[in-house]
Amino acid sequence: MESVSNPQMGKESDQVMKEFVDYLHALITERRKEIKEDLISDLINVEEAGDKLTEQELYALVFVLIIAGHETTVNLIGNGILALLENPEQKQLLMNDSDLIQPAVEEILRFNGPAEVSNVRWATEDVELEGNQIRQGDMMFVALSSANRDADKFDEPNTFDITRKINDHIAFGKGVHYCLGAPLARLEGEIAIQDLLHKLPKIQLNTKIDLLEWRTGMIIRGLKTLPISF
Repeated sequence: MESVSNPQMGKESDQVMKEFVDYLHALITERRKEIKEDLISDLINVEEAGDKLTEQELYALVFVLIIAGHETTVNLIGNGILALLENPEQKQLLMNDSDLIQPAVEEILRFNGPAEVSNVRWATEDVELEGNQIRQGDMMFVALSSANRDADKFDEPNTFDITRKINDHIAFGKGVHYCLGAPLARLEGEIAIQDLLHKLPKIQLNTKIDLLEWRTGMIIRGLKTLPISF
């Protein structure tokens, strides 16, 4: 994901991607010979049952599941803990009232969500947006993190507030491409963050905010590391 904005990493990722595809090819070939109770086998069965997936579609679907099922959730949890540690009064509110965990996760998704932009879109017609000309067929990304700080939509958008009453964020996208895994991601975030605060009530950031290193890239927003003490 970081290779989108890092040319050198892009070159290195080509080889890694080739190795990953080779691995998937071997795994899919093995599962065709011996079906097991796992996701790859289920996908193959769907393909052979008539709802046909090509080999390339199988690769793409597995890749999306890895990214959507791991990268985003990991960074939802990491970004959420950071937001709470940066705002100790909000952390204390949550520790005092476990019923706030659901609105807390929604505020984390809005305030510091793991996805910077949406999946790519293409303009279906010519349009002018804020003085910018977008032509039919142009490729576009929707800046989710920017939309979730829109002052016309949210009161005090740059304030992290887990008691926010109206929080119609678009961290999971919108419309037909809304994230299918949203309920699971929310649940994982709620369980992980609540359990962490319960087990480590004295958790605090163990470095200066400006020394934190963020992963480069235009798609996923996440920290390289989150130093803590407890």
